[in-house]
Amino acid sequence: MAVGKGGVLELAVLGSLNETPLHGYELRKRLNALLGMFRAFSYGSLYPCLRQLLVNGLITEEPPEETAATTAAQAARDASPPLAGRRSKIVYRLTAEGKERLQHLLTQAGPSAWEDESFGVHFAFFRHTEAEVRLRILEGRRSRLEERLDAVRTALARTRERLDSYTLELQRHGLESVEREVRWLNELIDTERAQAVRATTERADARDAEPLSDKPNE
Repeated sequence: MAVGKGGVLELAVLGSLNETPLHGYELRKRLNALLGMFRAFSYGSLYPCLRQLLVNGLITEEPPEETAATTAAQAARDASPPLAGRRSKIVYRLTAEGKERLQHLLTQAGPSAWEDESFGVHFAFFRHTEAEVRLRILEGRRSRLEERLDAVRTALARTRERLDSYTLELQRHGLESVEREVRWLNELIDTERAQAVRATTERADARDAEPLSDKPNE
């Protein structure tokens, strides 16, 4: 599946199903909570994505565990066919290939990982991401926002005298929002670096604490 908007949705779906198998409605709710904070999420794009993931063997679909028992009980009670509205919900589950694909996507730390539409989704799955990759994504995102800050400040300085008070306040609000995110990223980057130093120190201490192998008596 191509990287881009489709790749962001693919990552969100695979990451969500990695947590637990979900039926379509549950998956829609989870994706709306995940993607809705960062970008407009279209339900119309979900099911084509699921179909492609099925074709690629990254997910499977199966009826819920209780479906067989429910169907048998109904057949025993009533030989009439089930109503269309009572059709069982399909459960989507990640395959071994899907888990491998997810791990591959979580190693991506290039520009596509820190753009507006994709950064939030990558960040949501940071607990499954290697520390080095997390740091590259955070630093890339900060660099991109600092470029944006410079551009906005330059434009604001050029057009300040020609803007009405409301437009000027709107631009200031946008500027302050980006500045807040940069400060937040600085804190995250500092934390990631401190954790990396601490992990390196702990590994070194553990090696030093290992007992030396006894040398044979000469």
